[in-house]
Amino acid sequence: MRIAVLYICTGRYNQFFADFYKSAKKYFLNEIANIEYFVFTDDEQLCSDTDIHIIKKECNGFPLDSLMRFDDFLSIKSQLLCFDYTFFFNANMKFIAPIGLEFIPVKEKLSAVIHPGYFNKPAFLYPYERNKRSSAYIKPHEKNYHYFMGSLNGGKTEEYLQLIETCSKNIHKDMEIGFMTKFHDESHLNKYLRNKTCLMYSPSYSYPEGKHIPFEKKIIIIDKVKIDKYFDKGRSKAIIAIIRKAIFIIKESINWYL
Repeated sequence: MRIAVLYICTGRYNQFFADFYKSAKKYFLNEIANIEYFVFTDDEQLCSDTDIHIIKKECNGFPLDSLMRFDDFLSIKSQLLCFDYTFFFNANMKFIAPIGLEFIPVKEKLSAVIHPGYFNKPAFLYPYERNKRSSAYIKPHEKNYHYFMGSLNGGKTEEYLQLIETCSKNIHKDMEIGFMTKFHDESHLNKYLRNKTCLMYSPSYSYPEGKHIPFEKKIIIIDKVKIDKYFDKGRSKAIIAIIRKAIFIIKESINWYL
């Protein structure tokens, strides 16, 4: 089984790659699959190991580096078609426990991780894109809601490329009318997966460092601020952020029950 891992690290995110790669080599499908890493970075000297493909990418900052990731992936479509499965991992992720065949979406074809911040929240709080102008719009009142985090997703390569192509197309469609979704690529991912069969990884595979949730830790999301104070934007402590969150909760609860 051949697996392609997609990984983006530009600017100061480059410092996370060494731990990600080292932990993946130790824990991710060890002795099960042949894995190659496609790393989009502005640091062409990042690593010279033979299983790593460096794809030059300029740092465009947030949110463009996140929003436009599907375009980056499409740039190597021909290479990805040589692999059975393709998976994307966020830059600040680290494997801390063995992961085996249970990770592979054999029947489902696609996979994504349940957001650790919403696994126990009512559906009306899920931050789907609710603006009808957007191609990522998801209406309330439907059944079987799941909110996926954009940090980890993948699947059988052909099916995953369909996801990538559709999300890219929809993002550009929104941009043409001057619209950007609230949660960028994550909003479009959730729209695509809304009515798709998907292997849903538990928050075990996206466990926030320093938090306590009722799941086994398998892949952690490293607290970026502990590594580099550059990432401390003060958003979580700002009074304006608290007010906006409160307004969001009120609006979403009203919309849900209207």
